[in-house]
Amino acid sequence: MEDSIHNKDADDAPSDDDALLDPSDAAEIVPDHPMDMDDDDEQADGGEQEIQLHNDSRAYFDLHSDSIFCIANHPVDSTIIATGGGDDTAYVFSADIPSPLLPPSYESNPSTTRSSLQPIAKLQGHTDSVNAVTYTLGNGNYLLTGGLDGQVRVHSATNTKQNYPLLASAQEVPEINFLAPCPHPSYPDTFALGASDGSVWIYHIDSQDKETHLQVVQAYYLHTESCTAGAWTADGKLLATVSEDGSFYVWDPFGEAAAAGITSSSSGQAVVGLTAADQRFAIEDGLFSVAVSPTGAFAAVGGAHGMIRIVGLPRLNTTNNNSTSATKSLQGGGTAKNKPGGKKQTPTSLVVEAVGSQTGQILASLQIQSESIETLAFSRHHSLLAAGSVDGSIVLFDSAHWFAVRRHVKEAHDGFAVVQVAFGGLRDEKEAWLLTSCGMDGVVRRWDCRGGVAAAAAGAGGGRPGQQQGLVKEWRGHRGEGEGGGVLGFVLTDGGKVVTAGDDGVSLVFT
Repeated sequence: MEDSIHNKDADDAPSDDDALLDPSDAAEIVPDHPMDMDDDDEQADGGEQEIQLHNDSRAYFDLHSDSIFCIANHPVDSTIIATGGGDDTAYVFSADIPSPLLPPSYESNPSTTRSSLQPIAKLQGHTDSVNAVTYTLGNGNYLLTGGLDGQVRVHSATNTKQNYPLLASAQEVPEINFLAPCPHPSYPDTFALGASDGSVWIYHIDSQDKETHLQVVQAYYLHTESCTAGAWTADGKLLATVSEDGSFYVWDPFGEAAAAGITSSSSGQAVVGLTAADQRFAIEDGLFSVAVSPTGAFAAVGGAHGMIRIVGLPRLNTTNNNSTSATKSLQGGGTAKNKPGGKKQTPTSLVVEAVGSQTGQILASLQIQSESIETLAFSRHHSLLAAGSVDGSIVLFDSAHWFAVRRHVKEAHDGFAVVQVAFGGLRDEKEAWLLTSCGMDGVVRRWDCRGGVAAAAAGAGGGRPGQQQGLVKEWRGHRGEGEGGGVLGFVLTDGGKVVTAGDDGVSLVFT
């Protein structure tokens, strides 16, 4: 089986030829602050190795005592950052760092050291690593943490600058793999989680309910192995999940697809279901990533051996009850009468219609990269799909032209696994074309995804191979390069900052 950050081979046994280092010849230099170290060739004169320390960050947060596995920012104030780590702890801090009035060279007594950003809150209670964290959508009223202990813990976040008191917790599964907040405007403070036993749970949070603040909306059990990733449609009506067993399901937790007459022939629980039993869909060794197009017309699922499948989804249009184009109303539908928490919808307030006839069809099968597809992202403003792979490459597909390859950056992260890709940045028109990526090389990079002359111009003036394929900027500061310091995730703020989650236990703030 290929190398994957999901399926790692056992460590190779040491060979007889391995040389042992005399303890007297060993020395460790630990810098005061986390910085990237680039090794140069040994100097010809003395045989000594020159170590360069490179840190592009404006600020850092280093109170975690182990790897930071996950990161999220508040949906309203994007500079409020939450992180979770291998120390069984989550932290909340602010990345809103003021710009200096003068550069350091103008200061009368410039400081050579920086202090860590201070936490707003330290959240404890998990008994194993915190590997999922997110805020609920709507107004970001709650911060959720999920752990390898199977707990999901809900903290009140109504005041983002003060302590986050625990509101509720639940432990229904062995381990939590992901948390996904629901964007449906009618169901704020609702979220999904995927578990190591393959189950998928939908919860709603109601702080006003005196009996239970955390209410189960739905639970699904069709995946037979670990549920590795999930993504909501942009309108929050459907949830897509994938599993290590190679299955892909699209769930209808609020009954809106059923109200529109959409059901699955294979299962009453899912409106779309594809498994490895279908040889057209089968991907040996499992699926690890999923993304839904902004229109909700199709989903991309990524798995082992660089394989990607594009699957058509049902599209549900919701209008008021005076619309004449609707095919079926929620009135009398039965399956979507109640919101989570038991509050009834107004009987004739919504009309749902199903659009398109490609539901459940495999629209494309793609295989450009050689190893597992760990991350997928659609552009919200252009017809682009980005895929990052364990082989260190990034591929851009054009969804408007049958997913033709727009660009293949083979050495996007110098041969180290690409962990996350994300389109973002809307401060001007150019930023709609920007893709940010991070990898186990410890580097965050930004790419101009325009083709032809624009991409070449953006990469002009540099000698690195990636600069000829749209690389416009990179940020260093984590160790990376196999030294336990890769970047395991990042978030983008409205002010243009990139805040990272480091395998070295440090979160860096780049501008």
